[in-house]
Amino acid sequence: MTSNGAPIDPARLDAVVKAYDIRGTYPDQLDAAMVEGLGAAFAAFALATDGDVAEILIGRDMRPSGVELADAFARGVTSQGVDVVHLGLCSTDEVFFASGHWGAPAAQLTASHNPAQYNGIKLCLSGAKPVGEDSGLGEIKAAAAAGVAPTDRVGAVGERDALAPFADHVRSFVDADGLAPLRVVADTANGMGGLIAPAVFAGLPIELEVLFGELDGTFPNHPADPIQPENLRDLQARVLETGADVGLAFDGDADRVFLVDDEGQLVSGSLTTAIVAREMLELHPGSTILHNLICSKAVPEVIVENGGTPVRTRVGHSLIKKVMADTGAAFGGEHSGHYYFRDNYRADSGIIAALVVLQALSHAGVALSVLRKPFERYAASGELNTTVPDTAAVIDRVAAAYPDAKQDRLDGLTVDLGEWWFNLRPSNTEPLLRLNLEAPDDEAVARRVAEVQAIIAAEG
Repeated sequence: MTSNGAPIDPARLDAVVKAYDIRGTYPDQLDAAMVEGLGAAFAAFALATDGDVAEILIGRDMRPSGVELADAFARGVTSQGVDVVHLGLCSTDEVFFASGHWGAPAAQLTASHNPAQYNGIKLCLSGAKPVGEDSGLGEIKAAAAAGVAPTDRVGAVGERDALAPFADHVRSFVDADGLAPLRVVADTANGMGGLIAPAVFAGLPIELEVLFGELDGTFPNHPADPIQPENLRDLQARVLETGADVGLAFDGDADRVFLVDDEGQLVSGSLTTAIVAREMLELHPGSTILHNLICSKAVPEVIVENGGTPVRTRVGHSLIKKVMADTGAAFGGEHSGHYYFRDNYRADSGIIAALVVLQALSHAGVALSVLRKPFERYAASGELNTTVPDTAAVIDRVAAAYPDAKQDRLDGLTVDLGEWWFNLRPSNTEPLLRLNLEAPDDEAVARRVAEVQAIIAAEG
């Protein structure tokens, strides 16, 4: 069966096309017919913008709807005369690697950390070049709404294995001979980390134990969302029980990772960014390093102390990848657990970041609970969400409350008062404001959060 080029209701597309990817509940919001139309629209977009496109790569995560939706996307692609290469079960960073390695546009069928009833699509052009709201996703949505007529030629469909070359590529970021015989527990939450982690760690002097390694998109043990502390409890307990050196918590499509130290304590995304930044600057002296604007102030401090140039960015992968391309940055980190590497086609990879941290531990010869100490300089609130009727009006009110502070609007509102600072950003999809605040200690954080939240809650 081939795509018929039928238009898709724009209101339905508005519900699933987000700032950085496509995501919705299956099959009510996102079904095979819609995914087929999006496949055709993506192929047409790639043909128009990405040079001589001969094939499009398609991967999928372990969600039950993945096979049907990957096949539907393939029908859309082949309707435009473009060949499809199915990569099968993949992590998202594996698909982005494949796009760079084989020089082809790619699609990953995944809803990342969302619950089982969701699915979605992450897209990139050849070389893992991002496709987001301001880099093609809007055009793809418009084309799908109008319908993309099939061409005379129907593309061929084949298969290829990306896991072996991906594992080799990940291992290339460290000196395997210099790794210490560390014990690692990886909680893959029945997600794609259960496939890639054993493949990457094979042959390394690391003793790996995988928790919930069976691929099961119904997530029978706990949600695959490691940013939520309750989803780390099994990993923390197992690290303590076994005396492991490090715990790794992957999200569903395994492109993000959070670390747990040998004492069972979470290592924040900012801390991990600082540790990896120091390692990358040792490898690439004097490099530019990116950090998004909700990372701890410790991150740019560490970058400068190690001879690098820090560049502050907005939140979001497509934005960070563009800045990385513009600046030639060697590495970039986000507080949310995304870590980007220039030599990984500027794409993010949790498992590369994890290996770099293991290398840092090996070089230092100390426990992660000790290694982290010099990077822990401030206390943070975490991300605090507040529902408000008018995000822009509230941001203006908060800005007016601090007229003498250093302020910018790079992404929402950042207010820097010297010993403490905060960022207040609107959600892309909901009437929410997201507050991140940092201060010298927990008591100061609590006091300043209450202060800012009182301004947010005040009557306009």
